[in-house]
Formats: sequence, structure tokens, C-alpha cells
Amino acid sequence: MDGQTGAEGEIVPSDLRSARSVNQRAHGRGRNVKMVLSVSNLKKSYSTGDGEVRALDGVSLEVGKGELVTVHGPSGCGKTTLLLICGGLLYPDRGWVIVGGTDLYQLSSDEMAERRARTIGFVFQQFYLVPYLNVLENVLVATLGVPTSNNPKTRAERLVDRFGLTGRAHHKPAELSTGERQRVAMARALVNEPVLLLADEPTGNLDDENSETVLRHLARFADEGGSVLLVSHDRRISVHAHRSCHMRAGRFVEK
Repeated sequence: MDGQTGAEGEIVPSDLRSARSVNQRAHGRGRNVKMVLSVSNLKKSYSTGDGEVRALDGVSLEVGKGELVTVHGPSGCGKTTLLLICGGLLYPDRGWVIVGGTDLYQLSSDEMAERRARTIGFVFQQFYLVPYLNVLENVLVATLGVPTSNNPKTRAERLVDRFGLTGRAHHKPAELSTGERQRVAMARALVNEPVLLLADEPTGNLDDENSETVLRHLARFADEGGSVLLVSHDRRISVHAHRSCHMRAGRFVEK
């Protein structure tokens, strides 16, 4: 695929440059804004007993530094497939995924795993905590195999305190409330100091109060210069977003 080098050395696919120009005009962003996530013309299909299912059909999207972008749509519209591909967890059939100026799917498996661990944090609806580890240990799991010059335990302890979990630091997941488990998952997502957070229905199992707490923390990450891509079927989340996109049948559509 043809591409050009943009600001700060980032790779810009040719079919994304025109979309970037429109996007900047629409949202008042300057030409030198740093794009943390750029995806272009993503396509992904699955074969089933009933034939081919087209999960993504030419999706393009950008998330800049300091932005919280939401993608809404009904179940089965392709939201989770998009998120997994953006995170380097699922190969697309076609298209670009550029995170921090690097095309993820041009890397080897080992290079992609290292890049993912260093630059991307994940927050899922189901938490995926290790049941026999305590809160602090669950946060530290994300640092395993990630070389760093900083003290990961100190970062983990600060995040545990930031999320109001200091008194629960040595409790196992079974001893926590649902909201506390999601806060542990968010601390784990942040411990490697990523530039991008990918959140898949992060409030799906939470009550209104805990949902608002999680969304405030995601918004704070963006306010501090991080980037967030959040997918959900709940359109109420869009009040926290800088931009909202709507997906149906594997494509972005008008509201």
C-alpha cells in the first residue's frame, strides 16, 4: 500500500489522508495533531455454516492524542471485531492499523506482542482477573515480560490508590464487588503507561454509580493526554466522548 510520512514521522496511508483532512476540519483540530490510532479500510469476514459474515466492511477511523472516541451499535454490528483488530489481537483481511506511527500488522508476532504490551491497555466487560492473585498482584500481571526502567510495583501501588483500592490491595477478586473488580482491571490496563486504551463494554456489568466512576477515569486518562477508543451499545456513554461514531452491519453510518 502507498503511504507518506506525516507529522512526527507517523505513517499515513494514502487512502486515509483525505479522511484526515475532513476529520480535522469537522472537529477543529490542527494539522499537527498527533494521531495515536489510525485505521484505514478495515475488512474482516468469517465463514459460518450459513455462509460468509462480513464483520467489517471498509472501516476507517482515527483517534488523536487526548481524545475519547466512542463507537456505538447493536450486538453483532462489528464493534468488538474492530476493537480486537485495533489492539493487534485479530488479523484483518485487509486494511491498516497504525498505533503510535507503527503499522501493527507489519510486525512479527513477537514485535507485535511487545508493542501491544508497551502502548495499549485493554478494559473488558468481563474483567479477566486472575482468581488466586490479590488486587496488587493482578495489576502487576500486565508488567510481566515488559522491560522497564521504572519500578512497576510503585506504579501499581499508585494506581491502586488512585482507584480507591488501597484497603483492598491484598484481597482476591472473589472478595471484591463488581465495581471494584472493574477498577482493578482499569488499573491493570494503565500500569504500563500506554498511549491508547481500548475499552469493550466497560460498563456493561455495572450499576449507574459504578459506570459513572469508570467513565470518569477513562475521561481523565484522555484529559491527561491519553487516547481512548470505547465500544458500547449504550449511547448514554457518548456524553463523555469528544466524538461518537455509529456502526451497523460492519460500517459506520449516520445517526
